[in-house]
Amino acid sequence: MKINWFKYSSPQNFYPLAGRMVPWFAWLAALLTIAGLYVSFFLAPPADFQQKEAYRIIFVHVPAAWMSMVIYIVMAAWAGIGLALNARLSAMMAQALAPTGAMFTLLALVTGSLWGKPTWGTWWVWDARLTSELILLFLYLGFIALQAAIDDPRRADRAGALLALVGAVNVPIIYFSVKWWNTLHQGSSISMGAAPKMVVTMLTGMLLMALAFWMYAIAVALMRARCIILERERNSEWVKELVGAEICGSQTKTGVNA
Repeated sequence: MKINWFKYSSPQNFYPLAGRMVPWFAWLAALLTIAGLYVSFFLAPPADFQQKEAYRIIFVHVPAAWMSMVIYIVMAAWAGIGLALNARLSAMMAQALAPTGAMFTLLALVTGSLWGKPTWGTWWVWDARLTSELILLFLYLGFIALQAAIDDPRRADRAGALLALVGAVNVPIIYFSVKWWNTLHQGSSISMGAAPKMVVTMLTGMLLMALAFWMYAIAVALMRARCIILERERNSEWVKELVGAEICGSQTKTGVNA
């Protein structure tokens, strides 16, 4: 049986699909988080004498840093599609992803500072990777603020898309900063072209946390996208019918309970 996925590019058709998908991703996020935290904090072996147990912050820090970059690329891609094809849903998805990306960027910066204190002896240095990650947070906040400052959603989408696409240049700078400059930040322990430089238990915990963050990001973005759809399409007939049906349903339940 063929599924016409293009029909879900319409906000009207995507809205109920997203509603059905949210619980699945939310439950996966919860289960993977429990498994990831258990492996990371109870099964993974202790680190060297210098870092001791403080190294376990990496099980949150590293996946959060990955997500901060990946979400920005996905957000910029959605924004670019919306700009090129004038696709409403693509612009809405970019808007829905931005707060989650900003949250993961802030989480990466905070946990990085907590890890840096026992490792480097300081909370913050103007290291190439830390500075470029901080710029990424400003790009997320700038995208959110720019869209909120423009009343016309279409103009806001175009302005936000341009900022997102230009800011995407910062992502490879973050990734390759440890290779391009002499930084305090250690190189990547996981590479597509080489074997991992950590024990299997550590790698398992890190990958479980990364998958948990992925599932969480998808669930929250879908929930936020549904809210954005209702807000932007509030004058559409299908939204009026949906809201009317929900009001009638709530009134019926209230009457039954009374």
